[in-house]
Amino acid sequence: MVHALRSCRVVTPQGEIDATVVIENDIITAVHPNSQLASPISHLPTEDLGSLALLPGLVDAHTHINEPGRMEWEGFATATRAAAAGGFTTVVDMPLNCLPETTDVRALELKREAARSQCTVDYALWGGCVDGNQHELEPLALAGVAGFKSFLIYPGCDGFTAIDRANLELAAPHLARTGLPLLVHAELEPSINAAVERLNASGADWRSYATYLASRPDQAELDAIELVIDLCRTYRFRLHIVHLATAQALPMIRAAKAEGLPLTVETCPHYLHGAAEEIPDGATLFKCAPPIRNAANRELLWKALQQGDIDLIATDHSPCPPHMKHLDPTEPGQECGRFDEAWGGIASLSTALPVLWTECHRRGLTLSQLAQWTAEAPAQLAGLSTMVGSIEPGKHANLVAFDPETEFTVTPDHLHYRHKISPYMGEQLRGVVRSTWLRGQRVFDNRYGQARFPSPPRGREYALSCSFA
Repeated sequence: MVHALRSCRVVTPQGEIDATVVIENDIITAVHPNSQLASPISHLPTEDLGSLALLPGLVDAHTHINEPGRMEWEGFATATRAAAAGGFTTVVDMPLNCLPETTDVRALELKREAARSQCTVDYALWGGCVDGNQHELEPLALAGVAGFKSFLIYPGCDGFTAIDRANLELAAPHLARTGLPLLVHAELEPSINAAVERLNASGADWRSYATYLASRPDQAELDAIELVIDLCRTYRFRLHIVHLATAQALPMIRAAKAEGLPLTVETCPHYLHGAAEEIPDGATLFKCAPPIRNAANRELLWKALQQGDIDLIATDHSPCPPHMKHLDPTEPGQECGRFDEAWGGIASLSTALPVLWTECHRRGLTLSQLAQWTAEAPAQLAGLSTMVGSIEPGKHANLVAFDPETEFTVTPDHLHYRHKISPYMGEQLRGVVRSTWLRGQRVFDNRYGQARFPSPPRGREYALSCSFA
């Protein structure tokens, strides 16, 4: 079917334009500036979006879906519905919270089977790089993963081992040979262990956010980033730092990029919106690792995005059942709200876009900048930029009608993932997703005050084609 969408605010790589986007089947075939059209394209069914902005479908390069094996945390059906409601049309799933973990081809095929026919949006899959699996990396690359995730510290799941420098050196030649990125959770344990020992010795209150923040010092990130940049310099594999939280690492990152190292960096909505001094004690919904740092640090992260030192924004959607946040007692005498006992992770697929636009609007930043950070750059990281990430002829017609002026208060009705908990509950945010199209077909509809998913799941996997000598 050929049809068109018209908006006075179509967000393209060249900026916002008044245009009509023509769609044939799955593909954008033309973007016509309306000033150059003698008359509307009368022979095509055209939906006029008026003042709604038309964004490229967002790409989340950091999503924890947890299926197979931990569907009580999240699953492909609920996570991808939340993605569509949040304006995301592609998610790239992390390899560690599922069972089995995606560290070999057999586990990859089990994940593919679990995802089949469940997904509202399209998806790709990261593989895992763990201690001792260096010989699995090239088979995983040939099987279609987008790249590899590693932790330099215990990830919270026993089956996905943290990798040390010696094992990274064994893996590095294989990583370089694939040409795929290594995504690194960059924290090292020595400074964390020392901080926790000092805090416990002093009788620190683990319900205090200040205690949790002190337990994951900036130095843990700095040590880890220095280590992996050094390995990147030696072996020249593509390196990506996930969820950067500390602005203290920016000079090191800037220098590595100036040196020409193949380095990219992401940060997350919670680091760009929250501030440590504003987080109440016991508010474990805000717990993530690395932690949300102070407001001055947040402003430096925003500056780094604008300067290009940070390349993209990813959600790090990391859901869990509510009891794992220790919000309420589950047994007599249990102390709730302890940051040392609660699961670290923030579920955010449904809210990331308005959280980010709220902050962009405050700073006078544009929808074009936001689209670069949340669509174009993540697509490049995951090897998907020939297909998605921007509104251009030849790309998949993954599109979002976004109302950038309307404000709303977050309620459970806005959360479409499995467990309706959020640190943003009750906040007033700016920007509402009105419709999401996946390859030309509307998959989320919020035009009339009630969220609907009008078509059956039609999401499919982007399995990358990888070859190497």
